[in-house]
Amino acid sequence: MPKQEGQKSKLLTLLRILEQKTDENHRLNVPQLVQLLEQQSILAERKSIYSDIETLRSLGYDIQLQRGRGGGYWLAGRTFELSELKLLVDAVQSSKVISAGTSNRLIHKLEALCSDYEGTQLQRQVYVDGRPKTDSKAMLYSIDALHSAINAGRMVKFRYKNDGTRTVSPWQLAWENGCYYLIAYQDEKQPAGIRNYRVDRMSGVTVLDTSRRGRAEFRQFDLPAYLRKHFNMYGGPEHRVTLRCTADLEAAMRDRFGKAPAFVPECGGAYFHFDVPVCVSPQFYGWVCGFAGKVEVTAPAEVRQGLHDLAAQLAQQHQ
Repeated sequence: MPKQEGQKSKLLTLLRILEQKTDENHRLNVPQLVQLLEQQSILAERKSIYSDIETLRSLGYDIQLQRGRGGGYWLAGRTFELSELKLLVDAVQSSKVISAGTSNRLIHKLEALCSDYEGTQLQRQVYVDGRPKTDSKAMLYSIDALHSAINAGRMVKFRYKNDGTRTVSPWQLAWENGCYYLIAYQDEKQPAGIRNYRVDRMSGVTVLDTSRRGRAEFRQFDLPAYLRKHFNMYGGPEHRVTLRCTADLEAAMRDRFGKAPAFVPECGGAYFHFDVPVCVSPQFYGWVCGFAGKVEVTAPAEVRQGLHDLAAQLAQQHQ
C-alpha cells in the first residue's frame, strides 16, 4: 500500500476507534491506541499517534486530553449529544407506525453515532398506552412515495381501506393523534376540495406522471388552522362556534386552538368565551362532552341543537 494511502487508512481507523471506544467517561491513552491499531493490523509508533491526533484536530474533530492517572484521549464533539439520541430513540420506539423490526434497525444505526458505552443506554423502552406497533413495512414505503410525489408535484393513486381506489393531488403530510395523514386535493368526486387520508389505511401508493392540481386551493392553505378545526381529522360542515368555558380550562383551550382566539372573561373571571372555526362532527360533540359540563356551545343555534340531539339519543340508548 502506498505510504499516503496507508496514512489515510491509519487516520480513519484511529478516528473510528475514538468514535466507538471513547467518551467523557471512557478515555484511551497512547499505548492503548497503539494496541487497538495493531488489532486492526496497523502498526504505529507512539510518537506518530500524537501527530495523527493533531491532524484530526486540524480537520475539525474535537479530541480532548485529560492528563494524569486514568487520563487519555476522547472524542468530545459529536453530531448528536447523548440526550438528543435518547430523545430520538424514544420517538422511534413510541411511534406505532414503525414496526418493531424497523425500530430495532433504526436504533442500531443511532448507536453508531455515540460510543459503544453510551450505546448501551439507547436500548430503552417507552410505554405507549398499549397501542400496537405496525407489523408491516408498507407504511414506510407509502410515506416515502407520498413525499416523492409532493416534492415532484405529481398526483398519486392508492387503494384506500374498504373504500376502493383513489387518485388525488398530494400537497402536505401531517402528524396528528399518533397517525400520518395526507392532505390532498381531490376532484374525482363532487364537491371537489381539500381532503385528508390516513396513510396507514393506504396500500399500493403509486406516483403518477400527471401534474397535481389544486394550486389555487393550497396557495394560502394554513395547515395548523386546518388541524385545529378538524377533531380527530373528521370532516363536517364548517361553523364559527362560540364556546363558554370555566376559567380552569384556559390552558387546555390554548393547547387545542392556539394563540389566535380572544378569550373574553365573564362573571368576574369565573368563565370565559371565544369564537373559533370548527368542522362540526360527532367527534367535536364528543370532545365537548368530555369536559363534563365545563364547556358549553352557546352559538350558533344549529350546532347547539346538534349537540342536544346527540345527547338525547345517547341518553335514550343508555336508559
